[in-house]
Amino acid sequence: MTTYDPQIVRTSREARDELGDVVRGFREHGSRAKPMIFGAHRKPEAAIIPYDLYREIVPLLEDLEIARIARARIAEGPAVPLDDLAAELGVELPA
Repeated sequence: MTTYDPQIVRTSREARDELGDVVRGFREHGSRAKPMIFGAHRKPEAAIIPYDLYREIVPLLEDLEIARIARARIAEGPAVPLDDLAAELGVELPA
């Protein structure tokens, strides 16, 4: 089990009641603090993570989004070179 595996799924009420303690843990342990996982009927629906960890993972999330867009564009078929598209539309591109 890794640090980020949800060990306890709290109810929304428990999450609200424990939020102060969780934030204190974030201050103490920074990005290494365990996230708080919660949801209705103990079904994992959301996570609260330390801000330091959020800052570390945002670039990874951006990379995943770029990869998703690239895969979708590749699946659409071959691309048309910009010069060909400009000629087809009668647009002169700057040199």
